[in-house]
Amino acid sequence: MNPDTMVLIAEDDDGHAALIEKNLRRGGMERPSHRLRDGRETVDFFFGSEQHQPAKGWHRYLLLLDINLPRINGIEVLRRIKEHEALKRVPVLMLSTTDDPKEVETCHAIGCNFYLIKPTDPDAFAQVIARLGSLLDLVIVPGIRLGSPSGISLN
Repeated sequence: MNPDTMVLIAEDDDGHAALIEKNLRRGGMERPSHRLRDGRETVDFFFGSEQHQPAKGWHRYLLLLDINLPRINGIEVLRRIKEHEALKRVPVLMLSTTDDPKEVETCHAIGCNFYLIKPTDPDAFAQVIARLGSLLDLVIVPGIRLGSPSGISLN
């Protein structure tokens, strides 16, 4: 992964978020990460709001997006990101406890790059995320810039 890539973890469950961060690192991922606690916070991170200015200084993101987020669900967050001309380049990996074919198809049709089913067993979940960490360290991510005078621009 590009050295300046930030991994964003949109996950409302504190236990899952901690497990994800810990096991991404255990798998060898050395990139910085940032947790977003719900769909609204995730949308605000990218688009900004009256209370939240978009992040500045980073220009490469990879988003791990839980589907069942409060306030704005993950599918709607994905839709907003993929409908935006610059943001659609952000790689999005959907995380879900369901393998419902309709949900999987919906996410891919909107533009998710990967759909990962969270194993219900904590040890299996940790192993899957550790493997993901070793993969993410090799991924090349396209650049965007948030917080520019016009909002978002390509890099």
